[in-house]
Amino acid sequence: MTAARRRGASVAIVAALWLLLGPMTGRASGSDLKGVDGLVRVYDYILDARFDQADAELQHACGPAPQEACDVLAATMTWWRILLDPENRALDAQFNREVDHAIRTTEAWSVREPQNAEAHFYSGAAYAARVQWRVLRDEKIAAARDGKRIKQALERAIALDPELDDAYFGIGLYQYYADVAPAAAKMLRFLLMLPGGNRNEGLARMRRARAQGRLLQGEADYQLQVIYLWYERRADLAAGLLDSLHERYPGNPLFTAQLADVQDRYQHDITASLATSRGLLAAARELSVNEPALAEATARLAIARQLEALCQTDHALEQLRALIQARPARPIGAVASAYLALGEAEDRLGHHDAAASAYRLAIEASPTPDPQNLRQRASDRLRRTPDPTRTEAYRLSLEGFRKLEKNDLPGAESLLSRSLVLNPKDPVARYRYGRALQAKREDAAALVAFETAIRDADDCPPPIVASAYLEGARLHERLAHRQQAIDYYRAASTWFGGGADTRAAANRALTRLRAAK
Repeated sequence: MTAARRRGASVAIVAALWLLLGPMTGRASGSDLKGVDGLVRVYDYILDARFDQADAELQHACGPAPQEACDVLAATMTWWRILLDPENRALDAQFNREVDHAIRTTEAWSVREPQNAEAHFYSGAAYAARVQWRVLRDEKIAAARDGKRIKQALERAIALDPELDDAYFGIGLYQYYADVAPAAAKMLRFLLMLPGGNRNEGLARMRRARAQGRLLQGEADYQLQVIYLWYERRADLAAGLLDSLHERYPGNPLFTAQLADVQDRYQHDITASLATSRGLLAAARELSVNEPALAEATARLAIARQLEALCQTDHALEQLRALIQARPARPIGAVASAYLALGEAEDRLGHHDAAASAYRLAIEASPTPDPQNLRQRASDRLRRTPDPTRTEAYRLSLEGFRKLEKNDLPGAESLLSRSLVLNPKDPVARYRYGRALQAKREDAAALVAFETAIRDADDCPPPIVASAYLEGARLHERLAHRQQAIDYYRAASTWFGGGADTRAAANRALTRLRAAK
C-alpha cells in the first residue's frame, strides 16, 4: 500500500502534476457547485472506502448535479479502489474507460459553455484523476501533459469565477512541486513548456484552499501529507494528517496502514507503528474496516516486520503463517511476501531447510509483473546459508526471553548465558540477560549488562536501548546513585525511537525524583 512512495523522488515530482481531486466536490466560499451536497456525500463514502454506498449515492446525486460531475466521481471512485492495492492492475482498464469518458464529457461541456466556470473546473478534475494514475504507472511524459491541461482548466475556471477557492489548491500544488522538482523533472517541464513555480506561494495557496474549502480537507490532507513527508521533512505533520484522516474515515484501511508506515520508516518509532498495525488488524478481524481481507493481510505483514525489528521472530512467524493460511487475493503479492518473510525468519532461527522451502514457495507465488522483486529476492536468499553459530545464539536468546516472561528465572538465565557465550556482542541478548539478573535481585551484575547493551546501541533496536536506560536508571536509584539515575531516566525519556511506555515511565520517575529534592 506504499508502492507510490517506494518509487522515489523522481516519480514523486511528477506527482506535482496530480494537482487536484478534492475541488471536484468542494464548495467555494462564494460560489456553490450545482448539486454539491449530493456530490459531497458520494465523496465521503469514497474516502471511507464504502464504494458500494458511494455508487448507490452517485445515482441520486446526478440530476441536481451535472452528469459530467458524476462522470468524474465515477472515475474517482475507481481510482481510490486502485489506491488500496496500487500494484494490482486488475482495475486499470475500467479506470481508463471511466476517466477517458469523463474527460470527453467535461471537455465537450467546456466547449459548449466556454464562459461556465464549473465546466472548466470539472474538466481539470477529470484530468486530475487520470494524472494520478499515470504517475503511479510511471508514465511521466503523459502525466506532465495532463498536468498542463489541469493547470489551464483550473486557471480558466478561476478567471471566470475568482470565488472558486477550492481551485486554488490545485494551482498551489502545481506551484509548489514545480519549484521543488529536481533537475530531471525541471528539464521535463522545460521540454513541455510548463511554467515554473513558487514553493512558498504554492504552499500558502494550498493552505488557504484547505482552510476555506467546504469539504476539501480530506483530499487536501492526503495530498499535503505527501508534501510534508517528502519535501518539508516533517514526518510529524504527515503522521498528524494521516491520523486525522483515520479519525474522519475509519472505514478506509489505507490511512491507518500509511500512518503505521510513516511511524516505522520515517519516525523510526517501532512500538508506535506496531500498535497502529495491531489496531488495523483488530479492526479487520472485527469487520469494522472496509476491505477487511486486504486490511488484515496488510496489517499482518507490517506486524511481522515490526516484530522482527524487535527480535521477536517467533511472534512474527505466527502472523506470517496466519496470512499464508488465509491466502488473500489482495494486496497483490501478499502471499509471496509472507513466504519470503517466513523464509527469512526461519533462517534467523537456524531452520535453513524450512527457510529454503518457504523461499521456493515465495518464488512460485510471486506475481507477474513483480514490482517488489520478490522472485529475485527469494532466489538470492536460497543461495545463502546463515552462520550457524549466530543463528543458534539468536534462537537461545529468544527462548531465554520467553522463559523470562514466564518467570522461569533459572531457565532464562541458563539460555541467555549460553547465547552470550556464542555471540557476546549481541546487545539484545545482553539486555535480556540483564533483565533476568535484575529479577533475581543481582543488581550490580544486571547493571553491567544494561550498560553493555547501551554501549552497543548502534546495533540494538531503539526501544530496547531506551528500556536498557530505564532499567539501568531503576537500578542506579535502588543503589542510591541519584545523579546517575536521573541521567539514565532522561536518556530513556528522550531516546529517539524509544517506546511511549518507556518514555512515560521515565518521565514519571523524573518528576518523582525532582519532587523529593
